[in-house]
Amino acid sequence: MESATAKGDFSPAEDCRAQLARILNSADFNASERDRRFLSYVVEETLAGRGDRIKAYSVAIEVFGRDTSFDPQNDPIVRIEAGHLRRALERYYLTAGQPDPILITIPKGAYVPTFSRRPAPDAAEATPSGAATKDTLAKATGKQPKNWLVLAILAVSAATVAAVFAFQPRPTRLDAATPAIPRVLVERFDDLGRTEASATVASGLTQEVISQLSKFRDIVVVESADSPSTSPRYVLSGSVSMAANAFRLQARLVNRSDGTVLWADSYHGRTTVAEILQAQADIARNVVTSLAQTYGVIYHADIANNVDAPPGDWGAYSCTLSYYAYRASLDPRAGREARNCLEKTVKRFPSYATAWALLAQISIDELRFRFPFDPDAWQPEFDRILIMARHASELDPRNVRALHAEMSALYWKGEFEASRKVGEQAMAINPNDTDLMGSFGSSLALSGSWSDGCPLIEKARERSVGPFGYYESILALCSYFSGDYEQASMWIRKSPVPKNQLYHLIAAAIFGEAGNNTEADRERAWLEKNAPELVNNMRQEVYRRLRRPEDAATFLNSLRKAGLDFAV
Repeated sequence: MESATAKGDFSPAEDCRAQLARILNSADFNASERDRRFLSYVVEETLAGRGDRIKAYSVAIEVFGRDTSFDPQNDPIVRIEAGHLRRALERYYLTAGQPDPILITIPKGAYVPTFSRRPAPDAAEATPSGAATKDTLAKATGKQPKNWLVLAILAVSAATVAAVFAFQPRPTRLDAATPAIPRVLVERFDDLGRTEASATVASGLTQEVISQLSKFRDIVVVESADSPSTSPRYVLSGSVSMAANAFRLQARLVNRSDGTVLWADSYHGRTTVAEILQAQADIARNVVTSLAQTYGVIYHADIANNVDAPPGDWGAYSCTLSYYAYRASLDPRAGREARNCLEKTVKRFPSYATAWALLAQISIDELRFRFPFDPDAWQPEFDRILIMARHASELDPRNVRALHAEMSALYWKGEFEASRKVGEQAMAINPNDTDLMGSFGSSLALSGSWSDGCPLIEKARERSVGPFGYYESILALCSYFSGDYEQASMWIRKSPVPKNQLYHLIAAAIFGEAGNNTEADRERAWLEKNAPELVNNMRQEVYRRLRRPEDAATFLNSLRKAGLDFAV
């Protein structure tokens, strides 16, 4: 969508003022009173034809009440509040503002707003192009036509929810269409300094944490406690103190049911003009990554509450936990149990995008870890999986789990460029999701872009709290293809996934190339005993996974050095 101002085609001033009022009156526009005045001032000045007069100095004088001695080089107040305002607008348009006809944005590096009109959806767009039908969902879930009635109901319900999501904002609170996923109350961080500067820092950190935490779709972020029946499970609170040119945040996460402190940490940042915004963003990123990543604090707290037959809506959410528990070990039995649980979940909650996405991911694993490779079934199976993944994306276009599944399905179908684009889209939505980061890096590396993929995998491992086996296996391949066999051996020894055949295959190639005959013989013996179908179809399986022919040829040669005998 192009900016109307860029083309000299301003939306009528009354429409822009109506949009301003819509934003200011919305409960989802989470901005301070000062930032509301900031937005009103710059919009009215621009609509009055005085946009060229909007500078940091004029904003400070007219909006923030500074005197004429104000120096923007020494006082960052306008720049800081502009950052807060941009994030508040972004969050508004991701929630209540999704159907609004006009976008108001404050471009970075300036304070003059731009206005752009959304194109009206036509009839073709009113119904999502990929909305699941009875036949496509039947194929996607692997069910036979005898279940046509259940699938028809499922399809109609899913299509209806997808259509609703196309025109209504993503809710920030739970509703009847979603299970009891955890709610996190983010309290405004306490200002211990009691100065305007410390108040600004405390407010900025609170808003930055809320903004980044809201990108994780496996939790719901709230800013006020609701009724007891829907009260938040966790509370994130903190306090900000100031020193000369620096500030300190102390934060903690508490389980509201028993008052247990689940996590606490402190962070430091500088308050110079050049550093404060970046410091706030970095601290917020560290906080939310610790709490909300796949195996983070909230996951461990929730899985501790998991039971074999969980009651009510908690059972549906617990199925996602069982999926992540399976991914930690790649145990096929755990995978089957997680699949059965997720299949029940999507029947009960057909609009639960995360469950559809994880069901697609388990289907991918079942296919790529199935030996021998069946070339006739490969493409049809991944077409089926892609239906599920795209259905999840239609239900919630900003659900990173859904985009992750779509990226993976496209990769294994051999559509590498399309897979890369979806991966980049998902990373842009939530760059703090370490599970996505590691998987995206792996798909890049295994497709031959080692220099692009390996740094992402390393970064994901550094920021993750574990389990690390998945990252370390791929990092072992990164070191192997760079010619550092000592480093590759170190990584693969750190990554025991005893029930996964491909782990032993990577280990055999690395030890064979490194000349470590004892460990190479051990891995060869394991493969010949436990994975005969993989050994008998070695060339085909390796070329299926290492997409550059020269990489596959190099890897096969190392397996021969490990003593494996397979057909050329």
